[in-house]
Amino acid sequence: MIMKRVLLGMSGGVDSSVAAYLLRKEGYEVVGVTMYLVNKEDDTSIDDAKKIAKMLNIEHHVIDYRDFFKETIIKNFITSYQNTQTPNPCILCNKKLKFGLLWEKAKELNCEYIATGHYAQIKDNKIYRIPSYKDQTYFLYSINKEVLPHIIFPLSSFSNKEDIRKIAEENNLITAHKKDSQDICFIPDKYTDFLEQNIKSLPKKGKFIYHNDELGEHKGLIYYTIGQRKGLGISYSKPLYVISLDKEKNQVILGDENELYSSEVLITNTNLLVDKLPNKCLGKIRYKSELSPCTVTVIDDNNIKVVFDKPVKSVTPGQSLVLYDDYLLLGGGIITK
Repeated sequence: MIMKRVLLGMSGGVDSSVAAYLLRKEGYEVVGVTMYLVNKEDDTSIDDAKKIAKMLNIEHHVIDYRDFFKETIIKNFITSYQNTQTPNPCILCNKKLKFGLLWEKAKELNCEYIATGHYAQIKDNKIYRIPSYKDQTYFLYSINKEVLPHIIFPLSSFSNKEDIRKIAEENNLITAHKKDSQDICFIPDKYTDFLEQNIKSLPKKGKFIYHNDELGEHKGLIYYTIGQRKGLGISYSKPLYVISLDKEKNQVILGDENELYSSEVLITNTNLLVDKLPNKCLGKIRYKSELSPCTVTVIDDNNIKVVFDKPVKSVTPGQSLVLYDDYLLLGGGIITK
């Protein structure tokens, strides 16, 4: 019997470690690859991945993608904030690296499949969300549809991290009790600190505007996002929220909480994982938000209008709106307004 060869992205964490174990158990010939993306002090990810590969007796490669990561993911992150957008770099990373460059590497290494430690299901070349708070399909909508037949999600039947850690413990994997990775791998602490260190010139101060009245001076547009209430540095008789950012006038527009709600959303840079969208879908405007019923209208190959049955709160340009048909992941795009 010829073993099917699969390239597994190994981050050095417990999820990808258990994924490697499960794939081997299922009879795959596993080739591990760890992407070297950023320089971080005291980061043991690459060494841990090497140790897991050795323990499981699988082939392992380390690929230096630091330059590519900087020029695509990090550059886009910085540019987005400079353009008053709040980006989600993990989505772009999945598209460009984990299901982009890694698939090219898989073919180079004669692997039929690629696998990751994502909490998601794939069946008949379609991605489905799992009924758990751990579901990560929101981050997967932008991958190339042509890659779907070659994807394996070894953790698809698991809904919580405790079960994963238990498998790691039972098999003496050194990552069993390793802490989860941070939300954005290249942001050690505050995103604003990172931006200050990596933009050529600090943002200019400007005015807070509430119903056409000036309420004081803001520090710079990069320090604010839609829906923000705390940290504005102004006092008022009632709570005020950031409802928009005006780059042209360099103004932070404030409003009451009810002004944060909207029904109609436009998305661009759309990517579909199905041949055709249904008219009625479920939409999600950020990773932790609830799925909300909506109606979609395809404007062209790159743009879609989404109208929610009930207004949703804090629609944020730069974030992704992801569409589902019940559990089936349909696709999504970047929110423009």
